[in-house]
Amino acid sequence: MSFKFEKLQIWQKAMELGENVNKMTDSFPKKELYNLSSQIRRAADSIALNISEGSILQSGPEYRKFLSYSIRSLAEVVTCLYKAKYRNYISETEFKTNYDDCFNLMNMMIAFRNSINSNK
Repeated sequence: MSFKFEKLQIWQKAMELGENVNKMTDSFPKKELYNLSSQIRRAADSIALNISEGSILQSGPEYRKFLSYSIRSLAEVVTCLYKAKYRNYISETEFKTNYDDCFNLMNMMIAFRNSINSNK
């Protein structure tokens, strides 16, 4: 048995991103514990959380709304990645890897959201 969202590639990728971000923040300075570290972890986790919440017993328009929340959380993660890079908490390589993952996931989520019938 499984929930239908577990089969979604966007949910699986969002779960991976959340875990990668969580590991990445382990190296951030202690002064960021309740600031940038917390913000990027919560935003990254919100992506998968909203995908799963929206997939359960929702109409098409409601599901699309939750996917839009996920996309917005992803944009927040990208901004936090820039902040981390500007503050020299992550390398250019680490930034690029995570940025590319975010960009690919965003495109997948937008395509999936657009495939959902908004009249259901």
